[in-house]
Amino acid sequence: MLFSEFSRYCEEIEGISGRLDMIDVVSRALPALSPEELPVFVRFIMGRIFPDWSPQKLGIGPNLLYEAIGYVAGVKKEAVIDRINRSGDVGRVVEEFLTKKSQVSFSHQDLELVDVYNKLIAISARGGATSQKEKLRTVKLLLGDATPLEGRYLSRIMLEELRIGVGEGTVREAIAKAFSVDPTLVEHAMQAINDLGEVAQRAKTGEDALKDVRITPFHPLRMMLAQQGAIADMLQEHGEVAAEYKYDGSRFQFHKAGGKKRMYSRRLEDVTAALPDVIALLDGATTHDVILDGEVIAIKDGRPMPFQSVLRRFRRRHDIAEAKEAIRMVPNVFDILYLDGENLIDIPFSERRKRLEFVVQEFVAPQVVSGDQAIIEKTYNDALAAGHEGIMIKVRDSPYTPGQRGKNWIKIKPEVDTLDLAVVGAEWGEGKRAHVFGSFLVACQDQGKLVPLSRVATGFSDGQLAEVYELLKDTVISRSGKEVQFEPELVFEVGYAELQVSPTYAAGFALRFPRFIRLRDDKDTTEIETLDSIKERYSRQSKSAQAYTG
Repeated sequence: MLFSEFSRYCEEIEGISGRLDMIDVVSRALPALSPEELPVFVRFIMGRIFPDWSPQKLGIGPNLLYEAIGYVAGVKKEAVIDRINRSGDVGRVVEEFLTKKSQVSFSHQDLELVDVYNKLIAISARGGATSQKEKLRTVKLLLGDATPLEGRYLSRIMLEELRIGVGEGTVREAIAKAFSVDPTLVEHAMQAINDLGEVAQRAKTGEDALKDVRITPFHPLRMMLAQQGAIADMLQEHGEVAAEYKYDGSRFQFHKAGGKKRMYSRRLEDVTAALPDVIALLDGATTHDVILDGEVIAIKDGRPMPFQSVLRRFRRRHDIAEAKEAIRMVPNVFDILYLDGENLIDIPFSERRKRLEFVVQEFVAPQVVSGDQAIIEKTYNDALAAGHEGIMIKVRDSPYTPGQRGKNWIKIKPEVDTLDLAVVGAEWGEGKRAHVFGSFLVACQDQGKLVPLSRVATGFSDGQLAEVYELLKDTVISRSGKEVQFEPELVFEVGYAELQVSPTYAAGFALRFPRFIRLRDDKDTTEIETLDSIKERYSRQSKSAQAYTG
């Protein structure tokens, strides 16, 4: 497939608002693709380059891209930045510049889809002192060969933000439709493989290939997620449930096989080098080949420390030995997904728990199993008294569903309403905060798109604002007066008093008294709150208000 054909598919989808129509367009494209083209098309159409489990990063920031655009278009980098600041859409600006250039003297060679992918892979592999120059040269060559329309989508893919609204659910359904396979098999294969590109290849082969999926050590899975709920509701629906402490730490996935050990964060980043002490503890706790799910907490004077203390260790790249001495890190393991070659995600949680307790000798998270509300509530109060966030309630006959947020895992915390939202923009601060961003525009997700929901300006210390500035300064993609727009990478946990219907933001809602709670850079923007869940929250809030006033 030529990249120009891929770009035309993107243009068609970008002009569509209906999800079913998007599924139809994607499913129409898939059958004709070669085995080599198919996984590339699937990842690219979602604005991704690498499989979800892969630790690879492209390593192209906005500034490098702007410099390449200026070179190819024959204008100064400042002119590119100025135009992007006014537009806010890098892809459209690249298309505009390449259109003007092509009218004068531009010539190009046809870009192949797989060739573009291979060049991007080569960019990601480059390191060392000359890597930026080499990356810049490759980006210039790619943009130099691109038509204006190709430039629109090529530049967006380089920033891994395609902005056409195609999410994972759309692609899953398109794969099922294109190859006439059961959608539940596509979903299950994705849970185990964590790469829709490979899932599409298997679907093209047939349903048997989708059924024959295997979890593989050192190929991390997405982590199962929880939603908010109530103790009484869970007991009424399920009778006996399992209750565990909800830790204020960082999720991890520990892989051990053949003498090799690795640890992955919630975002599936390899954090092995940052946590040698934790890995040594887990390695010593089992002699089996395993994939374990758990949470690391920091302990000082017998009490858990705040979440940010753990995150600092996960981020650390230097002075690990000193950090080990300063803070004691303790793993708490609460699930097992793989054991000595056997895939465990489809067996009931109660059976997984038995396997876990049998093969892991230490650090297994305590669990209380009961159908008595008083016993579960006592476990909750004990958790709070010990300094933890609350409890998790888990359905004992449920499978492990990677990446899914359902009713099989429920979190019970003190009544503070919070949302995890992506940071998409900001305004510069004033006075002593004029050198950092002072307020932030945050967004939820809706069908693969980020939709602004609120601005957040309170709850930050000066130190937190400085930290957030350092994390965001290199992701700015446009500026307009005091406002900036970011390449969405960072997640905030935001507290609020209530949800309100509002035309001010594209989501149709606004947060009353929004307040920054903490940075969630253990989470990816794919894990943020959805617009549908916000609508559900608003509905529950309205019913609660009616009951109170009635």
